[in-house]
Amino acid sequence: MSTCSRCGASFGCAMVDGGAGPCWCTELPPALPVPGTEASCWCPACLRGHIDERTRAG
Repeated sequence: MSTCSRCGASFGCAMVDGGAGPCWCTELPPALPVPGTEASCWCPACLRGHIDERTRAG
């Protein structure tokens, strides 16, 4: 399990959990550049919300 660095929610991440398939986030459009190894994942709700905000902002 991972912890969202934005809201603190627990969620599954195939990259962290060692899943055989790709992570759920690879199905979403790119939203942010990854700044480095200190960056951590956001939960599905936070990431989808952020993508929606950026899409509306143009």
